[in-house]
Amino acid sequence: MIDEALMGTRQKALKINLDKRIYGSFAEIGAGQEVAAIFFKAGGASGTIAKTMSAYDMTFSNAIYGEAKRYVCQERLLKMFQHEYDLLVERLDKKRGEYTNFFVFANTVEALNYQRTNQGHGWIGVRFQLAPRTTPNDAVVHVKMHDNDPILQQQALGIIGVNLIYACFYLHDDPEAMLKSLMDNLSRNRIEVDMFRLTGPNFKHVDNRLLSLQLVQHGLTEAAMFGPDGNVLQASEAFYKKNVLVLRGRFRPLTHVNMDMLEKGYNMFIHEQGVTPENTLRIAELTLQDLKAADPEIDEKDFLDRVDILCSQGLTVLISNYQRYHKLIGYLATQTKQQIGVILGIFNLKNIFDESLYEQLSGGILEAFSTLFKKNVRLYVYPFLDQQTKTLYTCENFELPESLRYLFVHLITNHRIRDIKNVNLSILHIISDRVLEMIKEARPGWEEMVPEEVARLIKEKCLFGYPCDKIKGGFFLDAPRPIDALPEYDEPPLL
Repeated sequence: MIDEALMGTRQKALKINLDKRIYGSFAEIGAGQEVAAIFFKAGGASGTIAKTMSAYDMTFSNAIYGEAKRYVCQERLLKMFQHEYDLLVERLDKKRGEYTNFFVFANTVEALNYQRTNQGHGWIGVRFQLAPRTTPNDAVVHVKMHDNDPILQQQALGIIGVNLIYACFYLHDDPEAMLKSLMDNLSRNRIEVDMFRLTGPNFKHVDNRLLSLQLVQHGLTEAAMFGPDGNVLQASEAFYKKNVLVLRGRFRPLTHVNMDMLEKGYNMFIHEQGVTPENTLRIAELTLQDLKAADPEIDEKDFLDRVDILCSQGLTVLISNYQRYHKLIGYLATQTKQQIGVILGIFNLKNIFDESLYEQLSGGILEAFSTLFKKNVRLYVYPFLDQQTKTLYTCENFELPESLRYLFVHLITNHRIRDIKNVNLSILHIISDRVLEMIKEARPGWEEMVPEEVARLIKEKCLFGYPCDKIKGGFFLDAPRPIDALPEYDEPPLL
């Protein structure tokens, strides 16, 4: 057996060509017919290819597939699927449907233009059967192409297209292996996969939110996202003409403090120029660093517990590998030209002004801040209440070294950093790590520290280690630790 990761692209294409069960059509728009070309060059393509076509002209494309809001978008890809697959089955089912797994490969791509002023990207996918005369599955991928030459971008697109078709037919029993195989014979400096979705009768067990996590975890991209309904999203489409408000956190669990941060930060953000509730996307961001805080190996159930809670509150979830805020802002700025707001606690603001974090940058903290404080970016800072001294820490009593004080004053004066006002002082004693301990031990009182819907979900689904199996009739069967045995912290952890 040959390791799929070591197989060359033509070897994969040849294996498919020689598999008599597999037969289908190729429809490629925008960067040449590079995927079909590899199958032709591999030999034996007549055993695989029923038809290849390309409708480059918008009028021709619309006449065949129907109009879409944009030429290169997911909607166009799905219309291509529908048209080509229906045509394939209509014309060939009677002749060979009894023993053939039909498929359609399609892509719609914007390659690098002649002036090299655009970001090459595209939608690629396969609609495919895994048994004759069964309902097909869909595998949909969005890619960003980074080669600085249109010919190289076309070549990379051809390779990833073959990898995707191969994965659909030979790796479908292991969705994570399918995802990782997309980068066989490629590297991240050439192409990036920022969305991957599997749907259909053979993938009912697949949680596409986990695939989004694995895209970031395995380095296929730096960020992936999905909506409140759990459906994966592609950033440039989700952010298109949207203002974005982001709250970073561990959300383990989501507490009243998190919700107050979102509510009060949102109330300030919608008063910025051009921002309305209708054109604003609220995002909860989880970083790989936070997901690995307790264990280097990410606990997928713990991840899904957090996600279920966030989605229940109507939030879009972003998973990223951006530890530094300026990296996060740099990413968001490539996805939207509208207003960007970031909500953070006062202690995270202190980290942002830590010059040691930027030593690898030639311009140091000023280079990082040139990205972090773009003209359309605002930071909204949530206070911290010291329970012992009853001191409320805000931007007004924020302390910095003398060398940074005037930089901070400049940002405050120009409203790039703003205190969140009218916060609920009665909830500032809530720390998520303590709430988590109380949940695990079923200690009374944690329900009052989280939103009502969150408490209900935790109990119903046994989230965050809530010991459903040890609770009967509302009573805890094992003696829990006393409440004063919960851990203390020298300084508050991230909310």
